[in-house]
Amino acid sequence: MDLFEYQARDVFEAHGVPVLQGIVATTPEAAREAAEKIGGVTVVKAQVKVGGRGKAGGVKVAKTPEEAYEAAKAILGMDIKGHTVEKVMIAQGAQIDKEFYFSVLLDRANRSYLAMASVEGGMEIEQLAVEKPEALARIEVDPAYGIDEGIAEEIAKVANFPDELVAKVAPVFVKLYEVYNQEDATLVEVNPLVLTEQGDIIALDGKVSLDDNAEFRHADHSALAEAAGGLDPLEQKAKEHDLNYVKLDGSVGIIGNGAGLVMSTLDVVAGAGEKHGGQKPANFLDIGGGASAEVMAAGLDVILGDEQVKSVFVNVFGGITSCDAVANGIVGALKTLGDTATKPLVVRIDGNNVEEGRKILADFAHPLVTVVATMDEAADKAAELAAAAA
Repeated sequence: MDLFEYQARDVFEAHGVPVLQGIVATTPEAAREAAEKIGGVTVVKAQVKVGGRGKAGGVKVAKTPEEAYEAAKAILGMDIKGHTVEKVMIAQGAQIDKEFYFSVLLDRANRSYLAMASVEGGMEIEQLAVEKPEALARIEVDPAYGIDEGIAEEIAKVANFPDELVAKVAPVFVKLYEVYNQEDATLVEVNPLVLTEQGDIIALDGKVSLDDNAEFRHADHSALAEAAGGLDPLEQKAKEHDLNYVKLDGSVGIIGNGAGLVMSTLDVVAGAGEKHGGQKPANFLDIGGGASAEVMAAGLDVILGDEQVKSVFVNVFGGITSCDAVANGIVGALKTLGDTATKPLVVRIDGNNVEEGRKILADFAHPLVTVVATMDEAADKAAELAAAAA
């Protein structure tokens, strides 16, 4: 479950992470009242679970309560990457000297935790990782030990924090790890973590993702979920079919069997997409090792219902899930969806009963389906088709 920024701020505050005042408003009038209560310069920030708010006009500085009213009036109801703004946070302004980045996340590939830190915060971390990878320090964190002040200081040094700031940021790193560990999070991110002109370290913007599997340990998380408006409709539909689905911001829908294969598919599609106008994966969807034709059909139904998806890449290696079952699932889904299915499917199947699976798709001869032999070729074709439909 992804939290809104204001919820992340509240969780940070509860764990002793230094934050500024923030009040949620759902009307321009409430925004004005919040700005009056906080006093001084405030920032009106759209509360949506997607990046790029500032570029979309969803973050505005207000010098007076009346300006906060006008800003909220402009932001509320705004569409940001398909998300309608229903709430804004009126945040206390800060006199920023320097901006940093810090996060702790679950590193599934290495079965460990990963801390990332940089003295160059503020910009999107994906952009920083591509343009200046040397500026982003990646430090493995032993889940059995965590982050104490000594380890936090080492992280700060590896990330090239000035010596005079190491002692200041380290206690904040410790508190942020406390949030990660005690709240059963899969991601805790602060961008930016700032040094104010007064010399304070403040978590100015936070992102927190909680592990739904640990909800039974946290009675308060259900209230957070309710306030967050529940799951995205597509994620809710996937959950009803027991599908491992995460919505992303790209244009190429992904279906695979096994988390490792799906993660590899995301990387291959992202690489292929660079040659086709920057196309990216639209989701993570793992149908599992023993998925039936019905599960494949349910997965396609979810992905084809995403307006951002321009093409779909089905990448399955047949083991427990045989390729003929996958093919029958694709056929069944397209028959059920009928004329509502308008997005091209690129299918790469291999392994158990592959010839039978390919024959089923060949006999079906649906105009939207293209069968490709290798993963790299299929990723390139899917990205090409997404670009053509953009």
